[in-house]
Order: sequence, then structure tokens, then C-alpha cells
Amino acid sequence: MRRDDALWAVASFAGGLALLAAGAYQHRWAPAPLFVGPLAISCAGVAVRRSRPLLSLGLGVVAFLGDFAMGPSLGTVLIVTDNLYAAVRYGPRALGRWMLGITSVVAVIMGVTAGIFLRHVGVAAVFFVQAALVGVTPVFTGMIMRQLEDQAASERTRAEQVARLAELDRVAAVQAERARMARELHDMIANHFSAIAIQSTAVLSRKDLSAQTVRDVLESIRENSVQGMAEMRAMIGLLRQDGEDAEATRRRVAEVEELADRAREAGLEVRLHVDGDARELPASVDLAGYRIVQESLTNALKHGGEAADLVIGYRPGLVTLTVDNPIHDAGRELPGAGAGIIGMRERAALVGGVFEAGPHDRGWRVHAELPTGETP
Repeated sequence: MRRDDALWAVASFAGGLALLAAGAYQHRWAPAPLFVGPLAISCAGVAVRRSRPLLSLGLGVVAFLGDFAMGPSLGTVLIVTDNLYAAVRYGPRALGRWMLGITSVVAVIMGVTAGIFLRHVGVAAVFFVQAALVGVTPVFTGMIMRQLEDQAASERTRAEQVARLAELDRVAAVQAERARMARELHDMIANHFSAIAIQSTAVLSRKDLSAQTVRDVLESIRENSVQGMAEMRAMIGLLRQDGEDAEATRRRVAEVEELADRAREAGLEVRLHVDGDARELPASVDLAGYRIVQESLTNALKHGGEAADLVIGYRPGLVTLTVDNPIHDAGRELPGAGAGIIGMRERAALVGGVFEAGPHDRGWRVHAELPTGETP
């Protein structure tokens, strides 16, 4: 039993007593004190209206039958309507449909019966309306309130689901952006740092280098460090601004000659061959191709031999990138995190391309095919 229901039952009982004292009952054979019994029973149903709605319905029916046999009284009839309403709203879901049918049939029967016995259409209509007000109206109201509550619960559930989906989208967007930043940082910095590490290692391990050779190596090291810092500043600028200006920071496949020159300065002989006529590529394909070539040359510099073959192929609706280099057992012995191949594969997948990397003819081959969007 809920506390507010119990208080409402006490208030209903007091109101019913006031109506009895005012003579709001039909004076037949029963005196006013006898109407207190059905009134108390219906108020007991009010006390358990939400905790035990079926019991509330049963008490209301018993109270109505007893009160109708004696009078009826206005107070008991009004409280019984609350018993019917509570049973439909808080009881089993199927109960409302049954109650609506039963109360409708009872209202029709009472109207027809009154018309037959009293032989008056107006009286029959009055009995029908009164029976409908007492039985059908509270049942129908309970069904409407139940439906509104179900709709509100459904809307809350839908709102919670939308909020969860929005949070999942936000998390996915954050993770995708973090992955993109990781790829960019790796591709921008690893190439320059690898060249710096290789050149500085060569200078430290060789005692027979001339002063001019050492100076040339140091100038190359400085150039790589300056370029790395410039690319880092460019990326920091992109992260700080509201929108991304793709053209201002764009890297193009047509600029891979600069990557080849940088690798040559670090000691890797790069043989570049362009197959087909160079053309303008979509920005995403340009960046993906440039970074794949950059990472491939970096890996060749770290783990390969002294030379690498770079082939850029322009095909109808497609651009291909192939880097072949031999592998020495000792290699350059520079540490690698294994993120380079993962990043290249991700870049190719993001533009709908194909990526392969693995042993090939006693060496290592990286091959990527990136669609350019033109109709072949």
C-alpha cells in the first residue's frame, strides 16, 4: 500500500460521509448508516489502487452491487469509478479491453431494460448515459492514460537509444580522428627521423670520412630536421584552425621526386620511373599515394639495401604505386614499431584502393592501386 493512496482513500471516505450526511443517496428501504459499509469497501479499494489493482476492482464491484441494492449513493458511485479507472490503468494490459466491452454491454442492457419496463425512451436514454458515465468513461480514461504512459516510455527509450548512438558516433569519430592524426604524424616524422638516424650513424661509425663529406652529411641532417619541423608546424596549424584548407597542406603523387631526392641524400639509390601521363588526382588519393611512397622509401632506407625501384603508373581510373627493394640480412638495424604497413593499408582502404606488401624476388615489394574516380 502506498502512502499517497492511503491518504487519498481516507479523503475519499471523508468526502463520502459528507455526501451521505447531505442526503446524496436514494431513499429506499435502507437508512443512511447502512451506506457506510459499501463506502468503506470502495475506499479500501482506493487504498490498494496501485499496489493491487485487481483487488481494487473486486472491492469496487462488491461495493457497487451492495450500494445499488440499497440506493444507490452518490459518494460510493464516484469512488467506484476510481476503482475501475485504477484497475485499467495499473492492472494487466488486456484487462482494459475486457472492461471496456463489459461496461459498454452493461450500459446498453441498463438502458434497454429501463426503456422496456418504464416504456419511456427519454428515461432509457438517461439510464444509458448514467451507466456509461459510471462504467465506460473511467475505463476509457484509464486506457487513454495507459496508452499515453506507454508512448512516453517508448519516447524515453527512443531518446536514450538516440543518445547512445550519438555517443557511439562521437567515440567513433574521435577514434577515427586519432587514427588519422597518428598516421599523419608517423608518415611526416618517421621519414625525416629515419634519414637523420641513418646519416648520423654513418658519420659516427666511419672514421675515414673527409671534412667535406661530414659537412655534406650534416647539411642533409639539418635539412631533414628543418623539413620535419616545418611539416610538424603545418599539422599543428591545421589542428588549431576551424576548417581544413586541403590545398594549402596538400601532398601530391607528382611530388614524389622530392621524396626520392631526400632518400638519395640519406644514402638510398632510388630509381624513379613514371609510366603514363601524369594528371591531376583527387586530394585524398594524392595524399594517400604520397604517404605510401614516403613510408615505403623510409622502410627501404631502414631495412633494405642500397637501392630501391619506384614506379608510378597512371592508368585509366587508377594510379598504381610500386616500390621494390632488396633486403639485407643485417639491414640498417633501426627500430620499427610496425605501424608503417598498417598505416599504408589504412590509407589505401580509406580511398577504396588495394594494398599489398611482402617478400618479392628476394626482396620486398610494396604495391598499391588507388582509384581516381574517372570513368575508364
